[in-house]
Parts: sequence; C-alpha cells; structure tokens
Amino acid sequence: MPQGSVRRAAGALALLVAAGALGSMPLSSAYADPAPVNVTVNARAGLATVADTALGVNDAIWDSELGTTAVSDLLGAAGVGMLRYPGGSYADIYHWQTHTAPGGYVAPGTDFDTFMASAQRIGAQPMIIANYGTGTAQEAADWVRYANVTKSYKAKYWTIGNENYGNGHYGAAWEADDHADKSPKAYAEGVVAFAQAMKAVDPTIKVGAVLTTPANWPDGLVGGGDAGTWNQVVLSIAGPSIDFVDLHWYPGGSSEADSLTKAAQIDDIMFATREQIAKYAGANSGRIGVSLTETNVGVGQNTQPGALFLAQTYSGMLENGVFTVDWWDVHNGIGTVSTVGGQTDYGDFGMLSSGNCNADNTVCQPAKNTPFAPYHALKLMHSFAKPGDQLIRAGTDNALVAAHAARRSNGDLSVLLLNLDPANAHAVKIAYDGYSPATAAPTVETFLNGAAGITSAQTGTAAAQTLAPYSLTVLTLHPATPSVGAPSAPVRPSTSAITDRSVTLTWPSSQPGVKYEIYKQYGARSEQLGETTSTTFTATNLTPGTRYTVNVLARDGAGRVSWSSPPLTFVTGTPATSTCSVRITDANDWGNGFVGNVDITNTGASPINNWTLTFTWPTTWQSVSSGWNGTWTQTGTTVRVTPADFNTTLPASGGTTSIGFVGSYSGPNILPSAFTLNGVVCSAA
Repeated sequence: MPQGSVRRAAGALALLVAAGALGSMPLSSAYADPAPVNVTVNARAGLATVADTALGVNDAIWDSELGTTAVSDLLGAAGVGMLRYPGGSYADIYHWQTHTAPGGYVAPGTDFDTFMASAQRIGAQPMIIANYGTGTAQEAADWVRYANVTKSYKAKYWTIGNENYGNGHYGAAWEADDHADKSPKAYAEGVVAFAQAMKAVDPTIKVGAVLTTPANWPDGLVGGGDAGTWNQVVLSIAGPSIDFVDLHWYPGGSSEADSLTKAAQIDDIMFATREQIAKYAGANSGRIGVSLTETNVGVGQNTQPGALFLAQTYSGMLENGVFTVDWWDVHNGIGTVSTVGGQTDYGDFGMLSSGNCNADNTVCQPAKNTPFAPYHALKLMHSFAKPGDQLIRAGTDNALVAAHAARRSNGDLSVLLLNLDPANAHAVKIAYDGYSPATAAPTVETFLNGAAGITSAQTGTAAAQTLAPYSLTVLTLHPATPSVGAPSAPVRPSTSAITDRSVTLTWPSSQPGVKYEIYKQYGARSEQLGETTSTTFTATNLTPGTRYTVNVLARDGAGRVSWSSPPLTFVTGTPATSTCSVRITDANDWGNGFVGNVDITNTGASPINNWTLTFTWPTTWQSVSSGWNGTWTQTGTTVRVTPADFNTTLPASGGTTSIGFVGSYSGPNILPSAFTLNGVVCSAA
C-alpha cells in the first residue's frame, strides 16, 4: 500500500527519458513525425488466457462506501472479477471476528458479510488477506470455516499477510508484525502453519505467500542472519505449501513520461519471478500462480497517465499469465493537487472520488463516487479482454503508441491502442498475421483525455485508425470468414535436452491427422522454426544464453489452423565443453546496484594471451558503473573487458583470473548467462 497517501513501445521511450534526449521539450515535440505508426497484431504468437479474476480492485474497511449499491454497480459495469479485502496493511491488524483493527479506523458497514454481499452482487471472487502480522493460524482457519462452511461463500483465494517484508527486518517498518522473529524464514514457516490450518478446514482453497517484486525494495537484499533474499528463503520453505505468490508494484516515476515507461519492465519482472519460483519452490513448482494485488502509477493517479498506466499494466501482466491484477484502490482520498495533462489531478490513489477537500478547503474533489480516469480505463479493459480470451502479441514501431490484442472464441479479435503522446494525434496502419478481419468498419471505443466517459462508434477500418492525443482505443473486429472445424489448440509444449544451440520440444497430440507448426516470437512477429506431424520437435541453430518464447499451432488437411498454444519461454545454455569457463555471481546487492564477481578459467590446452571477455546485458536498464582487475567498457548493452597488466595471460589447463565490477540497474536485474573469451563461447562454471 502506498505510504502517505509500455511495454514493448515503452522500452524505446524509457531510453529517451533516461538519456535526456527529450530534454525540456514537450514529449510530443521529439516525435513530430507525420508518418503513420505501423502496428503489428500477430495471432500466431499466443500469450496467456484471460482468467475470470483478471480485472480486480482493492476494497478497504476504512471506506464507508464499501458494499454500497452505487459502488457495486460501478465495479460491476467495469467487469471487476476480483475484490481484495480488508485493505492493504490494515490486513495485518484486522481481526475479522470482532471487525476491529487496533490502531486504525474501521468504517461502519464494512464487515466481512457486507463485503461478500458486494462481491456476490457483481459476480466477483474475493481475495482475502489473512492476518499474519498480529493474528494467528487458528484465527485464519476460523475465517475459512465461517466463509466456506458456515456461509458457503466458496472463497477460494487467501493470501497470508500483506507487505510483510516491510516489518522492520530490512530497516523500513510500516507493516505490523508482533513476531519476535521478523525474518523471511519466520514468515515462511508461518505461511506453512497458516496453510495447513486453513486447508484442514477447506482443502479446496488456494493459499498465497507474499514476495518482493523483482527490482523493487527489498528485492536483492539479504538481511542479517538470513540464508538468502526474502524470495529465496520464502520459496525454499513455503513453496510446497502454497498455490500462488503475491506481488505489489508501484514503479513510481519522475514525470508523466517516465511513469509511462515502466510497463517496459513487465516481461522481465515476470520472467525473473517465475525463474525464482522454478529455482527455489521445489518439485512441481509450475503449479504456482502469480497475483498482482496492488499497483498504481507514479504521476497522475486520477488523470490520463493513470488510465494509460492501468491499461498497460493490466494488459502486460495478464499477457504474462498473472491471474488477477488489482488496482489500489476503490477510494483513498485527496492528496497533492496538481495539473497533469491539462487536467486537475487530486493525487488520489482511489479510482472513484472520495468527495473530500484539501486541508484548507481551497480544492475539493467532484461528487463522491465520480469515476476518475483509471476507472474508465478499467471499464475499457473489460471490453478489450474478456474471460476466456487468448491474448496475442502486438507491437508498434513508435515509442509513443502501444498495442495489445486478444482473440475470442466467437472469432472476433480486439485491439487495444494507446497513444502516450499528450499533444499529438497519431495515425496508425495495422497489419494482421494469422488473422483476416472483415472489411466492415470495426466498433471503436475510445477514452479521451479529460472525458467523462467512453465513446463508441463504427468508424475507420481494421487497417487504419487515428488515435487522439493521450487516448485509449479498443477496436473490435469480426473475422472475414468464420473459422469452423479448425483443430483445437495444442497445449503448452515442454522442453527437454536444452543445450547451447538446440532444444527439444514435446506436447500431447491435439487431434489425429494434423501437422504442427512451431514458431518463435521475434518482437511482435513470429519466425517459423519448422513443422512436424509428430508431437516432438528439435529446434537447432539457436544462440547460447538466449531467452526464447515459442508457440505450437496445428494445421489440418483442409488448411484450417488452430489457435496458438500457450507460450513456452526457455533460455539456452552454454557449451558443455569449451576452452574457457566463466562464473558470474551477485556478491552484494542493495536494490538498484550490486557487486558482480566474474571468474574466468582457461580450460584449453594452450595459454590465452591478451584476452577479451564480452557479454551482453539482458535488458537496457543494466550497466557497469566501474570495474577492477581489467579495463571495462560498455557500448549499448554490450560489455567488453580487457586485462590489467598483471593478468594478461591465462595459463593452459586451469589458469584463472577473477575480475569484478559495480553494476547498476533500474529494472529487474537478470544476470547474463553467455560469455565469450576471444570470440569463443565459454561454458558456465
């Protein structure tokens, strides 16, 4: 919870902001290019399927409007499928049986039954936070019994605590925690005890543990006496007992433009999260889901940056298989008032107005429950991505326009287009791979900067639209011809025999008599790796230490093509044998920088003289600040190291040298996995 209170296209925008290329110019001035923006929508590049819990918000027991008919109807109209209760950090002081939160305010009419009546009214599932900080496993088990046995609410999702890493163990202390031991080990053992007690009452519930979001405090930190980071320790102990992990993401931002670059981190946040789950959570860790139960923008919480950030974040996280994204929150209250994008922003993290005023009553919000811009973005998301839709890859060639897409079972396809330019309209040309839209004008829903609501019309074509400044647009397209009798989509493939240059993929048969086509995602495009009539395929000529995402499609004898399989992401390895080996370690991390140690070994039969080590950072936000035992240079994302005067020669058959650097990062810190020494790819040590 906030204290005191673009995706693909965003990546290029982030580079411009970081480099100061925009200077003091308006964001749009650097892009005064009349050429249409090229948008690619790729139905062959399938992503995740939208869950019925996908669109969520946070309720809070201090909010007197919780459960009212007016609020419930607004949330229902926005397609909210998950409601979180009892409200951020209040969860760790809340006692459900007495409906009290010692040290905090509890509004009348906000008890658990009132909350559940609201959830049932709109057809949403609850996400309930059990009190870890000041509660007990027995209290949580009794809550499960009351909810699912006594009242038959069928409450499925339960998280153990809120932001429990904020209990003082790493210094900052905002989360209540009465335990003498505030370490991640103690929390993890508590999660196990809570899960056992709660599932003894109802074994069908899903229990989640709190993790730190990669590149967000205290990610990377190791507390005194701990065996590892918060995530490493929690997953190692609690992994076998949990069903999902819970993240929060408040990426901040120094300006409107900077805030809207943060979505570029989402793919890597989710890659790093799943990598940690796979590494530490034990056997069958693939069953563990991911929820994002709090998020909000850094600048413009009530205005168009908030709306654009919501659309980017919900889309990006859902594309990566997160089963719910929950906005913080429904009501929060007036904060610092400013003008953002030409509109009054109240600094209110709620998506509905609280109807209150600032301290001296010089500025008041609109009437209570008036929707702010993020609410309209959520409502537009409901038009864009419905439960059961498959999200598919989309992208653009302009940093100021972002695109996402989804296909649904009736053959329709929806495209979400975001114009991040606050001053200029942008024409877009849309190309479709693996989908042929009808020629009729599509249904176009738009939310404009400063608008009171969403407009809808049939206008333009499937291939060409014009996006107003700072706008959100959803196109709904019908297929040119109905797809009848197409093969069913293959399931997600699995990997075996991953090497530095190849991978073997396998999947169950979707139906007899089909041919399978295997594609790798390449930005918004797909490149076919091959085809086969069997249910196994070996892809070759891959690049060592590289992340790949692949899909499988089925084609029958009549040429009809299935939907894409869910995506599979894997990383190729390094050579099993080489004339060199390299080992990199994160020796000390402080959340936005770290000390990296690199050990180089000559495993060949001949000495290596005047060596050059080269590697490439996986992201654009990682860099070398300084280094030792060699000369370090970085160009773009490529790092090059040459020897100092005392380690120019690596003797044959085991000669080693150790070099090091201080690295910095402003997003997920994913270490490189492939190194070359004098042009030769080294093995991993």
